[in-house]
Amino acid sequence: MAGNSFGQVFKITTFGESHGEAIGVTIDGCPSNIEVDLDFIQQELDKRKPGQSKITTQRKESDTFKILSGVFEGKTTGTPLAIVIPNEDQKSKDYDHNKDTFRPSHADYTYQAKYGIRDHRGGGRSSARETAARVAAGAIAKLFLKQKGIDILAHVSSVGLLNSPEINIYSAEEFIEKREANIVRCVDAATAEQMIELIDGIRKEGDTIGGKITCYIKNCPVGLGEPVFDKLHADLGKAMLSINAVHGFDYGSGFEGSTMRGSQHNDIFQTDENGKITTKTNFSGGVQGGIANGMDINFRVAFKPVATIMSNQETVNKAGEAAEIKGKGRHDPCVVPRAVAIVEAMAALVIIDHYLRNQLYH
Repeated sequence: MAGNSFGQVFKITTFGESHGEAIGVTIDGCPSNIEVDLDFIQQELDKRKPGQSKITTQRKESDTFKILSGVFEGKTTGTPLAIVIPNEDQKSKDYDHNKDTFRPSHADYTYQAKYGIRDHRGGGRSSARETAARVAAGAIAKLFLKQKGIDILAHVSSVGLLNSPEINIYSAEEFIEKREANIVRCVDAATAEQMIELIDGIRKEGDTIGGKITCYIKNCPVGLGEPVFDKLHADLGKAMLSINAVHGFDYGSGFEGSTMRGSQHNDIFQTDENGKITTKTNFSGGVQGGIANGMDINFRVAFKPVATIMSNQETVNKAGEAAEIKGKGRHDPCVVPRAVAIVEAMAALVIIDHYLRNQLYH
């Protein structure tokens, strides 16, 4: 199985399965002398871990990590950095019923067809459990980016048809404080209450619902990104679309921009009081020609409803015979509250990689 690595200079490779001994990540190209804040890394993992609240899966994983290499006296050494996260609460018997049956909208059939074998226990490698390794690597990237004054901030901006109003970001600290004040991780408190009520109601019905996460990258340096295949927004799009259950990505004006005229959509340049070139509007989402222009980068990530639902569904088995299946085990009724940390991590991995590439090649 190829495709387990991401990045060019700051390159991560994740490993492990949902019900194996552990999951983990190796980082090649990690800069030296990053102060490794273990508490910060654990806090990032805690935002993604299962069993957080009534609106997340009740699988209990502490997601306690261990750094195996690449750190000495509290700082990165520049050598390959390896992190491992043990699996603690596997209930593999919950998946015995789909050993020979394909769950609708899961990777069961495609894995079987491609590899001729699959780990049916929680989806194996296709499980969102793998994303904990990405969050761990993303935390290291965030620690580096913080040294450069770059903040990456995401929150749940919609669940189903419930949409948060546009928000103003005054500071990273205020944003995070408001977001973490509720279990759905929406910065707008009134909308958060409605979202929690909706998700909990869906959960009680044995169903699931989708949502969107909005992410902001503040203080991104001008010049990150390449103008052809490695456009910054293209790499951000690939990073987000590699996350389990993601079905859409847009940035800046997004699809709405296609309804506007050029005279409305063009971001007019200006010089601020400090002599810095900025734009009056930001329909470009902070990226022009595939290269960061210094404005805040903003994008949205759409997540589909979780495919496992607690009701009978028609399907087929490995022999192609008609079958029926019902979801069992512990699953999220809506993935977006836990996915905020994953979106931030993947954004951090893109930005640090382009930052380091910019230093090497330009």
